Amino acid sequence: MSRRFIAQLGTWVHRSGDSGQTTAEYALVILGAVALATLFIAWATGSHAVSKLFDSVISKVLPG
Repeated sequence: MSRRFIAQLGTWVHRSGDSGQTTAEYALVILGAVALATLFIAWATGSHAVSKLFDSVISKVLPG
């Protein structure tokens, strides 16, 4: 009976070991996406690119 328990325990440890790695990979991808979004927002607000784009679109849509 102890061999069977050890075999099942080994299978459980082997299966559960990969799930933590996947969670860590997702966390790193999310952190990377947040870092890129932060850089983009900082650039867009610093260069006023968004307001220039908005003004350009509005001026083309509304004749004036």
